[in-house]
Amino acid sequence: MFSIRQRLKSQSYLLAVGLFVILTLCLFSIAKASDPLPSWNNGVVKTKILQFVSDITNKASKDYVLPEQRIAVFDNDGTLWVEQPISTQHVFIFDQIKKLVPNHPEWKTTQPFKALLEGDMETVGKFGTKGFLKMIIGTHSGMTATEFANEVSQWISKAKHPRFNRLYTKLVYQPQLELLAYLRANGFKTYIISGSGMEFMRPWTEKIYGIPPEQVVGSSVAVEFKMIDGKPAIIRLPKVNFINNNAGKPVGIYQHIGRRPILAFGNSDADIQMVQYTKAGNGKSLGLFLHHNDAKREYAYDRKGHIGTLDKALDIASENDWIIVDMKHDWKHILPN
Repeated sequence: MFSIRQRLKSQSYLLAVGLFVILTLCLFSIAKASDPLPSWNNGVVKTKILQFVSDITNKASKDYVLPEQRIAVFDNDGTLWVEQPISTQHVFIFDQIKKLVPNHPEWKTTQPFKALLEGDMETVGKFGTKGFLKMIIGTHSGMTATEFANEVSQWISKAKHPRFNRLYTKLVYQPQLELLAYLRANGFKTYIISGSGMEFMRPWTEKIYGIPPEQVVGSSVAVEFKMIDGKPAIIRLPKVNFINNNAGKPVGIYQHIGRRPILAFGNSDADIQMVQYTKAGNGKSLGLFLHHNDAKREYAYDRKGHIGTLDKALDIASENDWIIVDMKHDWKHILPN
């Protein structure tokens, strides 16, 4: 039997151990909470991002930037969410063609609709951008803006990725969600600058990225105002209005934002002009490209990729002070749990 002294000594020891464990957990939680980018591995890239934000938000720094000038722009496909094996809007368009074909019997004999309906994706690919635009016009026009937004919302709430078997809205990159939140916490306005359709993205970007529709810039079809049954409506016309890709991205930024960004993040050569435009401004700026090189956790593609080709940007990144974010080594996690 333990004496009273031994019991007290044992209880004191257990209490000390318990307090040590609690203190350790608290310190771990504090350290974790103090890291705004927990899904980014510690290293040069993460350090540069944190230092950049610290410099431009420090009023005593020569690099200080006024809050209203803190504009950050992000490409969407392949930069904020998965874009392989084909972009999400491609999948939406293909599904819409199959859904709408009863109303368009001519599609059964008209290319590239015919090839798609027959499952001949090789032939579909041969029509390139011209064929893609033809399919956009066929599926994205002849309705009101509200009707189109409803179509997108219904589809995006159910459509799943063939490999990951997740909703596309669950295939956003966790490190980018953290970066977006970190930038906004430091006075930034975050924008999407994408080659995808502006009206395709706007119904869901606020929910999954925290980016409201007025801060989404993309390609678009022409529209016009009409009164339908005595009610005002915006009608989507069978005509392309603007292609927001490559050199179109700086134009889109100028027309929709009216301020030059100080941070631009892309993932392909189609984002080069956007990053060049950002880096050409006065003061400190940051240009980043995401390099997809993790086939196990996501996909590996760059120079010969059929989508999201990253070639020239890899070659000239160093001389232009662009940061290449290595998905495999810079990201601790890729998709949300």
